[in-house]
Amino acid sequence: MPASTPRAGWTASLSRQRETLHAASTAARVADLLRAQVLDGELRPGVQLGEEALVEALGVSRNTIREGLQILGHERLVEHRRHRGVFVRQLSQGDLADLCGLRRSLEIGALREAAALDGPLDPELVAAVQAAAAEGVEAVAREDWAGVGTANSNFHLGLAALPGNPRIDSAIRSLLAELRLAFLLVAHAQEMHERYVPAHVELAAQIAAGRLDDAAVTLERYLRRSQRHLITAYAAAVEQLS
Repeated sequence: MPASTPRAGWTASLSRQRETLHAASTAARVADLLRAQVLDGELRPGVQLGEEALVEALGVSRNTIREGLQILGHERLVEHRRHRGVFVRQLSQGDLADLCGLRRSLEIGALREAAALDGPLDPELVAAVQAAAAEGVEAVAREDWAGVGTANSNFHLGLAALPGNPRIDSAIRSLLAELRLAFLLVAHAQEMHERYVPAHVELAAQIAAGRLDDAAVTLERYLRRSQRHLITAYAAAVEQLS
């Protein structure tokens, strides 16, 4: 298992953001900051989130920290281990398979919903999908593999936003955050993300052309391929840790 002691890097990063906390929604903001660190890879599965370190970093009460961690517990990003504390969660292989299936249903469903809308799609939402695809291409050219991973997340968030349904958008955001727990343990970002950049370009072109039904077919093929890839890589990574 990864080290379970607090790391100075992530607490220092939190300290720099403490002024963004507001009394009216402090616990929710604590959860936001920690969630962002999971998505950015600063907090990896197995890291212990000690209350004292969090209180010192953010300058809030223990109760506020506990409420923020409770929010992340409901989102399944952290787990409470009896008599040990709170840790960033490590997914089981069953968890990962379930998440991949849910992701496929939500994203393909979002495209189907968008296709059923009356009138054209919001051009700003289409442009966001195109921009995320282009962002991935540019990151590959720079050999910025972390940037490729960020572009990947932005692309999938863009797909979810197309039907203009905030509940779909919220569900995808939560799911991608949980999936990030798997990506943090597997191989280099280049290995996990580079091969899918051309598919993003193809999907963006289909969506821009209004060919949403074709895009749904392309997306299903792509997501099934990426699911097999991720589950195989994750199994290998977990085996190395055990």
